[in-house]
Amino acid sequence: MLVLELASVLAGPSVGQFFAELGATVVKLENAVTGGDVTRNWKLFGEQGNQGVSAYFSAANWGKRSIGLDITQPQALEVVHQLAAKADLVIASYKPGDAEKLQVDYRTLTQLNPRLIYGHITGYGPEDERAGYDAVIQAESGFMFLNGSTDGPPTKMPVALIDVLAAHQLKEGILTALLQRERSGKGSYVQVSLFDAAVSALANQGTNYLVAGHNPQRMGSEHPNIVPYGRVYTCKDGLPLVLAIGDDRQFRRLCQALGDPLLAERPEFATNSARVRYREAVNEQLEKLISQHERQRLLAELHRLHVPAGAVNSVPEVFEQPQARRMLLTQPHGPSGIRQVAFVMEGTGVDTMTPPPTFGQHQAQILDMLTDPASGPASEH
Repeated sequence: MLVLELASVLAGPSVGQFFAELGATVVKLENAVTGGDVTRNWKLFGEQGNQGVSAYFSAANWGKRSIGLDITQPQALEVVHQLAAKADLVIASYKPGDAEKLQVDYRTLTQLNPRLIYGHITGYGPEDERAGYDAVIQAESGFMFLNGSTDGPPTKMPVALIDVLAAHQLKEGILTALLQRERSGKGSYVQVSLFDAAVSALANQGTNYLVAGHNPQRMGSEHPNIVPYGRVYTCKDGLPLVLAIGDDRQFRRLCQALGDPLLAERPEFATNSARVRYREAVNEQLEKLISQHERQRLLAELHRLHVPAGAVNSVPEVFEQPQARRMLLTQPHGPSGIRQVAFVMEGTGVDTMTPPPTFGQHQAQILDMLTDPASGPASEH
């Protein structure tokens, strides 16, 4: 399977890496005028490492081949058209109208390849020419308003959540289009906007408003419908712990683990609806009880009783866990990356992946592939 990636930053490239991990040959077309994907140079202060391969760029570009072209030039555009004619899939992230101006839009490319599937991520859909930026759409879609402490300002999520959500939506659309092509023999145009992906993910916060007329507000890490759920408590040793109690039985088991089973029998604590009403009283009691226990021992008892709870880990602590380490892409001499493919399925995926490419690293190889049909799009992972 040959994938042509006409995308940059995070949303589109993460879809490209997803297919690379499943065994596809992914050709990343980068702008020769600007020096390639802008995230190549989004480096942390003091970040060392390969020139043009930042930690940010490494989040979504493993297993790809890079070619740099100025597609405003006829010869370069012809290369893109030749690649599209061979490709199974194009992933694009142009603003509405830009792909048409550059002659790399779905209508143009599908004339060269009727079986082509064209996945297109925009900010707001085909009718709005604005570029999509994750932080702006976090704000416009309600996520930033909802995120943060009760008495604090609206707060951006610490990852580009909307980009990630839109990427998942595009993956699902493309996989559906691949299945449809098996039946019809024809390609498809799959469109996803960052804004639509964000609204789709409002989930219960959206339906709390639409169904119950409730106007959601910032609550820190608390849950509007369930108590105690999401709040962070501090244990005797100063370490943080989070609870995710989903029903009354779990709450009774929590009280048992904390050494106060009678707490769950009090009328204001006995049911979730009562706990939502008396949220502050619940939290006051739990803070007092949890502060009497060391985290490791308490978590062991909670897990034994099947009470949903977990340690609040830093990023380094996450990657100390064996399960998290199984999600890493590694190389013999260099930093690791994170897999896009989180599902496990027999017969899928590749065992090893090449690290993120330098700009134009595979220029000659890709051009040779076009001039020598025998070379084909051999997989390189």
